Amino acid sequence: MSTFSDASGAIAPLPKARRATGFGGVLPALAFVAIFFIAPVAVLLLRSVLEPVPGLGNYAQLIGSATYLKIFANTFIVSGLVTVISLLIGFPVAWALAIMPGRLTSVIFAILLLSMWTNLLARTYAWMVLLQRTGLINKMLIGMGLIDKPLALVNNLTGVTIGMTYIMLPFIILPLYGVIRKIDPSTLQAAALCGANRWQCLTRVLLPLAMPGMAAGALMVFVMSLGYFVTPSLLGGTANMMLAELIAQFVQSLVNWGMGGAAALVLLVVTLSLYAVQLRFVGNQNPGGR
Repeated sequence: MSTFSDASGAIAPLPKARRATGFGGVLPALAFVAIFFIAPVAVLLLRSVLEPVPGLGNYAQLIGSATYLKIFANTFIVSGLVTVISLLIGFPVAWALAIMPGRLTSVIFAILLLSMWTNLLARTYAWMVLLQRTGLINKMLIGMGLIDKPLALVNNLTGVTIGMTYIMLPFIILPLYGVIRKIDPSTLQAAALCGANRWQCLTRVLLPLAMPGMAAGALMVFVMSLGYFVTPSLLGGTANMMLAELIAQFVQSLVNWGMGGAAALVLLVVTLSLYAVQLRFVGNQNPGGR
């Protein structure tokens, strides 16, 4: 029951008129969600079990086909790799941002934001140029003597992982920075004074305190990677399809709404399950340990 404090400080239930006014304020938002999210999902669910024939045939076909299972595997493997690599790169960057002087932090933030605001197609085409066999990266590796012949870095999952990691990095750096900058530096100093070495300060103090930011950033990157379309389609080639490309092919090329709906709902269920797990284990933790 909704409550408020009266003049004496006692907790009392909110008046009915005030509760009704508050509920009326959120009605437009609820109507928007119902019309533009819940209704399309419900239609998609119906079409996945009604077309072309009623039943669970579309889901059985998805699970029983080795081709579709490979696409699911590609999607989850690439999303997992992108998440792990983004965490490994993003954590030191977020930590550096938190301890840097303000002016330098502003410059790096400007670079991050400009990267996010640049057109996604332009960024992906730039990586196509860099990763091709005659691209800058292969030329640098050959020039440094690290390889003898160009590496295959595009039209495969390696190129997809590299390109998506670059695009996802800001989405893990920003939440991590928000959490790390709230950590009291005296906490690490106290751990050092108590005899903890640098590794122990990192693993027993800093990482646990930064866990809410790591979990939020990792979940965001993983979920976004599951449904990414542009970068995998341009850098992965037709032989390394991911789930978003499969859904687009079902709907646009094959006009098979039943299979497209089934694949989309599998993606939605996975996303909601991951969100529930995140809420269960880290959702109630206090960011920054304060």
